[in-house]
Amino acid sequence: MSQQPVLLPYADPDFLTDPFPFYRQLRDEGPVRRAVIAGGLEAWLVTRYEDALAALSDPRLSSDIRDASDPRLMQQLPATERESFLSTMLRADPPDHTRLRRLVSKAFTARRVAELRPRVQVISDRLLDAVVPTGRADLITDFALPLPVTVISELLGVPSTDRHEFQHWTDEMIRRGSEPPDPAVVDGAWRHMRSYLTGLLQAKRDRPADDLLSALIVARDEEQRLDEDELVAMTFLLLVAGYITTVNLIGGGISALLAHPDQLRSLRDDPALLPDAIEEFLRYDGPVNPGIARFAREDVEIAGVTIPRGATVVVASAIADRDPARFADPDLLDITRRDNAHLAFGHGIHYCLGAPLARLEGQVAIGTVLRRLPDLALAVPPGELRWRPSGLRGPEHLPVTFTPDRLPVDSSA
Repeated sequence: MSQQPVLLPYADPDFLTDPFPFYRQLRDEGPVRRAVIAGGLEAWLVTRYEDALAALSDPRLSSDIRDASDPRLMQQLPATERESFLSTMLRADPPDHTRLRRLVSKAFTARRVAELRPRVQVISDRLLDAVVPTGRADLITDFALPLPVTVISELLGVPSTDRHEFQHWTDEMIRRGSEPPDPAVVDGAWRHMRSYLTGLLQAKRDRPADDLLSALIVARDEEQRLDEDELVAMTFLLLVAGYITTVNLIGGGISALLAHPDQLRSLRDDPALLPDAIEEFLRYDGPVNPGIARFAREDVEIAGVTIPRGATVVVASAIADRDPARFADPDLLDITRRDNAHLAFGHGIHYCLGAPLARLEGQVAIGTVLRRLPDLALAVPPGELRWRPSGLRGPEHLPVTFTPDRLPVDSSA
């Protein structure tokens, strides 16, 4: 079956604001579509839920970018550090993925995440203490960004004085748009990041602490442990994955509530709905857009379409999570939705290891905003919100107004 690739219109502000009518049309036209995505790269989009679910567990679809036939994908990575940049479980297949995930799981335990809830609450309240007297805030720069940055930094053991730098380097490395990233900028940012992380890991070896980096250094699987490149790459992955998508979950969730006043009222009236609300935000307009990249190790047939070896496949979770064959009223935001097996965190062996932390931060953050900022409203018309161009979806800024409150909260009491 031959198709002309469809261009995803990342330069169109209307598409960035609401890509879902366009996505709906793609899904209706066919379950697998050739498309030109960010940076002019071509990919095959898997748009229907059942096909996407199967694709995420298909061993013929690799996570390793070295299986891609398009050389531009590798060229977008830091030239001098490509091997270490790829030494993460995100870009590994079994058996390397199995070993890496097992080692990290030993340090990134459910108990460690669950114990963070009081600290996440303290950080949330302290951030809001700075804005509640003013009646105005940008909930991205003032809250949704610094919260997960602080949480993952404390979890890993990154000194507070260094957080601004690693955030800047990360932004340079993952900046997305309609144009390819500047390889020189990416390479420079990665050099700075690698140098910093190497020094930080050595400091943890010399003086271990009760933090995730120290735990990763000593984690063993039989007689194997993470080598230096794997440690640096894993630290980078945890830093990036630990805050970028969570920023978008918090910002996107709050913007969805502001666009749906009935859902906002329901959640204010019954905060016990927060866990279900977080799952619905992830399904309805999740932080990854349009989906998760894979690379065909061989010719692969999906829904009657043959995808050639080496092709980039995007398992379009953002499109599949609104498939009416799987979800009733998929374009309706419903925070009481129960049957909500969305694909925002992936599926199978690559299911997001940080999902429990993202859920925890989302629940605490959004719950605290609703509790502490009465009469919350957008400070600009909805059409003036700017959304990230591609890859990761969320509002770049979220200006809001609310009724001021002069009294800070002592959540450490």
